[in-house]
Amino acid sequence: MDTTTFHEKGNISIHTENIFPIIKKFLYSDHEIFLRELVSNAVDATQKIKRLASLGEYGGELGDLTIKVSVDKEAKTITISDKGLGMTADEIKKYINQIAFSGALEFVEKYKDQGVERGAIIGQFGLGFYSAFMVASQVEIVTKSYQDAPAARWICDGSTEFEITSADKTERGTDIILHVAPDSEEFLEQYRLNTILEKYGKFLPIPVEFDGKVINETEPIWTKNPNDLTDEDYLKFYETLYPFSEKPLFWIHLNVDYPFNLTGILYFPKIKNELQLSREKIQLYSRQVFITDEVKDVVPDFLMLLHGVIDSPDIPLNVSRSFLQADANVKKINGYITRKVADKLNELFKNDRTGYEEKFSDIGLFIKYGMVSDDKFYDKAKDFVLLQSADEKYYTLEEYKTKTEATQKDKDDSLVWLYTTDAGKQDAYIQTALTRGYDVLKLEGAIDPHFIGKMEQKLEKTSFKRVDADSLDRLIDKGVTVESVLSEDEKTSLKSLFEGVAGAGYSVDVQPLSSDELPVVLTQNEFMRRMNDMSKMGGQPAFFGSMPMTYNLIINANHPAILRVKDSADSNLAKQLIDLALLSQGLLSGPSLTEFIKRTVATV
Repeated sequence: MDTTTFHEKGNISIHTENIFPIIKKFLYSDHEIFLRELVSNAVDATQKIKRLASLGEYGGELGDLTIKVSVDKEAKTITISDKGLGMTADEIKKYINQIAFSGALEFVEKYKDQGVERGAIIGQFGLGFYSAFMVASQVEIVTKSYQDAPAARWICDGSTEFEITSADKTERGTDIILHVAPDSEEFLEQYRLNTILEKYGKFLPIPVEFDGKVINETEPIWTKNPNDLTDEDYLKFYETLYPFSEKPLFWIHLNVDYPFNLTGILYFPKIKNELQLSREKIQLYSRQVFITDEVKDVVPDFLMLLHGVIDSPDIPLNVSRSFLQADANVKKINGYITRKVADKLNELFKNDRTGYEEKFSDIGLFIKYGMVSDDKFYDKAKDFVLLQSADEKYYTLEEYKTKTEATQKDKDDSLVWLYTTDAGKQDAYIQTALTRGYDVLKLEGAIDPHFIGKMEQKLEKTSFKRVDADSLDRLIDKGVTVESVLSEDEKTSLKSLFEGVAGAGYSVDVQPLSSDELPVVLTQNEFMRRMNDMSKMGGQPAFFGSMPMTYNLIINANHPAILRVKDSADSNLAKQLIDLALLSQGLLSGPSLTEFIKRTVATV
């Protein structure tokens, strides 16, 4: 064994003065990242020695490859120890003293013809080691190479000066010793280090020991063959990620190696009528190292509703690995995930329509959100999105078109799809429409105003109208004129009477409607009401939401109750009929609508 001793001083080769303040303040804004970077480097070194052994280029015993993290509060040091391939003194000069020369990249280049890919090594920038100076006033490296060379010790105080000497280390591997600076002594607390390791290293591929126990699971299920996994395995893993969440509805196991590498599991949580975008997040990993849960550049916005894990070495990261850069690979991954999700939903729809319908109250928001925000997803989802009728039955877009085209086309041969945003409050209008042989859709969710707008853009000659937006004869205008039994003078007199009873804030119009319509129909302008609904969930400028809603009172000139008001000029009855209209819109509290109608009819 070579026992040569040496002692050398020198300057770190950099092109920028004061590189360490830049690293500390700008390159890594979150100081806890230092532990992720140093442990990742230890993982790299360990994977390299395993690779060399598998290639027959290292014939020694690998031994226990566990990486150990320890803290000495009294000495104010943190030590990260690995039993990887180590470094010679010359390699320290090359890889440590020349900032931004990536040893990982050189290793990949050397062995690329033997199956080692760039993505197989975590460290790609050569700067991770220097994150140590975010928390340390002095950093030591004590290392011994797997090659027959003397151990070496490197020390630097954060300036550009370093010292390298021989060391007494006899075992292969590297110890990184951080002498923690006074302003970073929070990292000497065991709970603090444990929290960081739990966050970033929970699924590292090499065992990591801290405080006497291994903190990571080296083979998470996303790295395994789906054929070797059970539903229980997936559910158990979900509980590990989200311990306080309900069980997911179903999941997708992602596994692709061309034209990019990506593995992962995406879970479909139960989603009710609210956008739960930030309740839980998809976690992004690179070779089992946690990177971030801000994945908006990798995952389409509507897929942020999903939970789970994505792991890819092909997602480009900046040197701190904290932010994603949108490039061609990211776009390809984005498109792939969208396609896989759509394919899974289509498979469920085709294979088990009944089960799919049972889940639709939970996943409908997600699907509609996707259709609104992503045209490629829309093109696939239009075949498996479902519309729910007021009678609780589900239809595809094509099925509903077939159901309504014989009865709900207007005089211009355009389809009109009636809908309700609150089946309870708008029941009187729904029942009137059903009596006419029309159907009414339930579109009561937060995303539905946007979904309606998207459908009107995409579906040919089809419009959506809320069932209480106007009289039925005007909602679905078939060009048939309903004659009025009242003269113009009688209409004018009735209008004045109802205007006096209704008061300010209502526009009164006397129209000849079918006798099966309500005596007084309360309507809202469709455009303003729709804009108001959208503004409540942030889809339109705020001023729409702040504008007062205006209501129209349509007096049905052909209804027996209105004729009674005309004959008697009974303002009390007129007030009752207006209250009936308000109650039908949920704008008046009181008895049930059914009881109110009975009482009002009895008065006529």
